[in-house]
Amino acid sequence: MVVGVVAGAAVAAVLVLIGLFKLMWRVAEPNEALIISGSKHRTEGLEEGMGFRIVTGRDTLVLPGVQAVRKLSLDLNETELQVDCVTHQGIPLKVRGVVIFKVGDDFVSIANAARRFLDQQKLMSERVHNVFAGHLRSIVGGLTVEDMIRDREKLTGQTRAACGTEMEKLGLIVDSLQIHEIEDPTGYIQNLAMPHAAAVQRDARIAQAEANRLATEAEQQSFARMAEATRDSEILQAGYQAERDKAAAKARQAGPLAEAGARQEVVVQETRVAELEAHRREQQLQADVRKPADAAAYEKRTLAEADRDARISAAEARAKETELAAAAEATRVKTAAGAEAEATTARGTAAAQATRATGEAEAAAAQARGLAEAEAARAKGLAAAEAIKARAAALAENQEAVVAQQLAENWPEIVKAGASAFGNVDNMVLLNGADGMAEMFTKALTMGGTGLGLARQLLASMDRNGQPPKETSAVNGLAQKVPMDDK
Repeated sequence: MVVGVVAGAAVAAVLVLIGLFKLMWRVAEPNEALIISGSKHRTEGLEEGMGFRIVTGRDTLVLPGVQAVRKLSLDLNETELQVDCVTHQGIPLKVRGVVIFKVGDDFVSIANAARRFLDQQKLMSERVHNVFAGHLRSIVGGLTVEDMIRDREKLTGQTRAACGTEMEKLGLIVDSLQIHEIEDPTGYIQNLAMPHAAAVQRDARIAQAEANRLATEAEQQSFARMAEATRDSEILQAGYQAERDKAAAKARQAGPLAEAGARQEVVVQETRVAELEAHRREQQLQADVRKPADAAAYEKRTLAEADRDARISAAEARAKETELAAAAEATRVKTAAGAEAEATTARGTAAAQATRATGEAEAAAAQARGLAEAEAARAKGLAAAEAIKARAAALAENQEAVVAQQLAENWPEIVKAGASAFGNVDNMVLLNGADGMAEMFTKALTMGGTGLGLARQLLASMDRNGQPPKETSAVNGLAQKVPMDDK
């Protein structure tokens, strides 16, 4: 009885120990990390005293009630990107893609992820989406639509590089980032494709037209070859028919041809005999006539050539003699010409010096004459100016004396002009006899006095500036007015 109780107690103790062991012994799966907190631990690669321990891929002992164990998933996660962006050109686009990420395998990444997502692992995809959306908008804003279309790898690489630091702080790594689609609500991408589509359509039409042309050419060539084959067949048939007709005609003409052939053989033989006879006669003529004639001609030709060579030698000797004489004469003429040229040069130099001296003397004489004439003209001009100046001074001081002097100097001309009024009178009738004649001559002689009075009146009527009034401009015709009044 006691043994049974002891055995039951032992079994119960074993079961209790097994239960406690299961509670204390934990094993980390390959796709998870155990985060053990509640005691001071040090994990390799982490700072000392961070307050928790990380276990991956192995088992560990946990004290229930003293330590807490929680699991952090190391599985892959994905988040879909649907981001509204604006390019560098100001064109709105919708970028659709997917990000596949997970918690890093190193203890630093697991520790960072544990601090941030241990109780919020379901929100991990949302946080990653926000990070990538912000960076994707920033990167797309610096690119053009053409860059995004032609080089999506560049967009992907820049996005991963921009998010790398933040993802590292979150303890996450990006396994894959794919840009699935770029939506263009404005139709910009479609418009970009239109020229290329039009070019492809154009090339397709050109290719189709070229194929049609080649097919047509092939068909025409086939028809041409068929026509050629038909023509060749007809030509061959016509040739064969001609040969059959020729053979039939030849058969019909066999008898006459045989007779003509026999006659031809006879003619040939007779012609051969005649040719032999002519050849024999030609050989006889060569021996009897041509050979002696050739010998005589060769003798005459040889003598003529010898005579010609002798004359040529004599002519060459005379030509050489003439050439030497001409060379000597040319040397003599050249020497005489050189001496004459030197003499001419000397004479020309002397003549040039004499001409230069004569020219210089004549130039000096001309300069002296010019200076003398200039001085004489200057002296004459100065004398005339002094005379005008003196006359002006005299006129300013005693106008009447100057006018009287001028009238006295020109008195004979004045009287002559007054008497010219009677030059054309043939007969003159005097009413009062001798008294009338005396009165007439008295008037003619007193012309000067009248002119003197008029001059004085002109001088008296001049203004202070020495300008005569307009009414006195008639004095210029004084010599004409006085005879008219007397007449």
